[in-house]
Amino acid sequence: MTTHLIESLGNLSDPLCYQEPINIVGENKEILLNELRIMWVIRKAEEKIAEQIISGAIKCPCHLGIGQEAAAVGVSAYLTPNDKVFGAHRSHSHFLALGGTLDSLFAEVLGKVTGCSKGMGGSMHLFDPSIGFHGSVPIVGGSVPIATGAGLAAKLSKKGEVAVSYFGDGAIEEGAVQESLNLASVMKLPVIFVCENNLFSSHLHIELRQPANTTARFAQANLIEHAVIDGNDVVTVRKTAQRAIEHARAGKGPFFIEAVTYRWRGHVGPSEDTDVGVKRGAELSVWRKRDPLSRLALALIQSNMLTEKTHTDIQEEVDSQIKEAWQNALNAPYPELSAILETVYAK
Repeated sequence: MTTHLIESLGNLSDPLCYQEPINIVGENKEILLNELRIMWVIRKAEEKIAEQIISGAIKCPCHLGIGQEAAAVGVSAYLTPNDKVFGAHRSHSHFLALGGTLDSLFAEVLGKVTGCSKGMGGSMHLFDPSIGFHGSVPIVGGSVPIATGAGLAAKLSKKGEVAVSYFGDGAIEEGAVQESLNLASVMKLPVIFVCENNLFSSHLHIELRQPANTTARFAQANLIEHAVIDGNDVVTVRKTAQRAIEHARAGKGPFFIEAVTYRWRGHVGPSEDTDVGVKRGAELSVWRKRDPLSRLALALIQSNMLTEKTHTDIQEEVDSQIKEAWQNALNAPYPELSAILETVYAK
């Protein structure tokens, strides 16, 4: 565990750093190619959602995580459907990285009955326990205490399960999140806290809200094992998540991962340069060079594990899947009016 006081993200918050291809020396080619493909699925799915928000086909608010794909893909690598994963209001990537289908995601944002929440949840209320995803919510920090409770249940069941809680840097300012960190530490609960620090909470940069731009200092204050990493490096995320999950499964308590990243779209909606009134033009163009997809793809190409043509083929295959899934969602029926009360409470 880090013993010195964490005061800054250092180079991790400098968009001019970490633009080079990621280090894949000694990595398995098939694992890397699969991670690249999943990230393309997430990227293109969210681009499709953005396109359909603009067209007017999607009516519900959608919070897009384009640019943040590596965090979800890396963390999901060592999870099982028996683990309990909880998202926030920006959780398309978490859902898809666990194996959620494009059909059910697109249907959900269209309000169709074939959606993962039967068309009743929209973009921010995704749910599919069959893949281990037990819900996302629009309330900032709202799912963190729920995940902590799932960690308590996992500890009591003694089945070796873990809980995962995804949240953004803004959520660390919620009292319930601080209480969750304290409880998880005191009770040594198997919870993996994953903070996707994209430096913005709605329209406010973290340096306008906090005395330090890192959130891991709160893990340190609660004596929780932690790591601060480049959240746009899928290999680093995967290796860190493996360590965190093994730590939790072994009964050693919670683990806090601060994955530093940056979203290309605004807080909500498809705009690329505006974040609830804050213009990010020049800064955004630099951060885009830390793209998790291009950094992995270039590393694969330079290592002769991927050709430009194969990379194009992967993208075209994903495009075809996106097109088919979107059409399936369009053709799906809306829920019956009688379903409104049927989906309020668990049976």
